[in-house]
Amino acid sequence: MIADDSGLEVESLGGRPGIHSARYSGKDATDKKNNEKLLAELKDIPIEKRDAAFRCVLVLYRPDGNYDYFEGKLKGIIGFEPKGGEGFGYDPVFIVPRFGCTVAQLSPEVKNSISHRAEAFKKLKKSLATGDILI
Repeated sequence: MIADDSGLEVESLGGRPGIHSARYSGKDATDKKNNEKLLAELKDIPIEKRDAAFRCVLVLYRPDGNYDYFEGKLKGIIGFEPKGGEGFGYDPVFIVPRFGCTVAQLSPEVKNSISHRAEAFKKLKKSLATGDILI
């Protein structure tokens, strides 16, 4: 079985929202409400202190109880306002410095090639291909 979980970690917020990313704004959270809460919490924080990362942890669990896990991370910066129409979640406020735009402004093909999930799955695939792990 393969399972994964992802979240957004913002350094100046002590790693929040982290594991609470999907419900950051409360029980009735939406992407819009989550982004509004995040931007409100960062309103007085300058751009040079808005470092963030999307993190994914992927677990390959085997019937014998053994497991391996793989992490992927996409580093970036939280912008000051949402931009772009692609993606979901925090994509409109998460700037990827090497592209100079938010994840929501990237094409799905580019996003999927650089994402934190893509990195974790690449590591899993490499381990399977090299025989480092056996199913």
